[in-house]
Amino acid sequence: MKVAILGCGHVGLELGRQLAERGHEPIGVRRSDDGIARIEEAGFEAEQADITDREALASVPDVDAIVFAASSGGRGAEAAREVYVEGLRTAIEAFGERDEPPERLVYTSSTGVHGDHDGDWVDEETPLEPATEKTEVLAKAERIALELPTEYGYEGTVARYAGLYGPGRYRLERYLEGPVTEGYLNMVHRDDAAGAVRYLLTEDLARGETVQVVDDEPASKWAFADWLADECGVERPAKRTKEERLADGDLSEASRRRILTSKRCSNEKLRGLGYEFVYPTFREGYRAAIERYRDESAD
Repeated sequence: MKVAILGCGHVGLELGRQLAERGHEPIGVRRSDDGIARIEEAGFEAEQADITDREALASVPDVDAIVFAASSGGRGAEAAREVYVEGLRTAIEAFGERDEPPERLVYTSSTGVHGDHDGDWVDEETPLEPATEKTEVLAKAERIALELPTEYGYEGTVARYAGLYGPGRYRLERYLEGPVTEGYLNMVHRDDAAGAVRYLLTEDLARGETVQVVDDEPASKWAFADWLADECGVERPAKRTKEERLADGDLSEASRRRILTSKRCSNEKLRGLGYEFVYPTFREGYRAAIERYRDESAD
């Protein structure tokens, strides 16, 4: 299978490595010289192009599948709209208009589209209630990913990611130092975020569907922080309620909404499709970071 990974960054690099290891042909697409160098270091083909530019995408070869894994770089709603809505639409159309269009698209979204459910469980059938302008953009992008490819004869899949962690993105010090505001964490290790997409592609699953990519155990932030502290051999951090954090008065409206948003995301569908997690919970996923912390503290 030949797969173009558009916006081949943190997860895309791992996806490319996993595909290449299994005999497939990933092509990582990035705009910057540094991005291209990182793809080449990861050991697979790189193509330099702005994925929001239809003419630039012409340099990317025909492929069996495209994975839209671009990031807006943590910027606001307008930047998100430019990448996730306009960029996604451009990519779907540019590949769809070719003489040999792809067979499928996978778009990587976020569980942030769910909004607040007061700690209740949510799954792929739960109506979306995005709580911020940015997550409203992400919800719109999901609709485009599922609907627009069909106009060009191929099918879309939405892989809805929980909070990503792993090499370069562990939150260890943040939780050890505290204070920690109450709520739930829905997480997935980078290797499983990539692994789930690789599995859906190579096993030809979930065409025209949404799949939540989240590990087995949503965690209470307080319990997670205490577990980290115990494993690292340090004092447990200070805690604060949502009301205490909101009373600080130094929050943007978007930050307030994030604090008030609480949900537990189910991976029952992904498990039912047969995917086996490398890191089924944070306990396995944080083991390397904890061991490194303890080693560095002992020096």
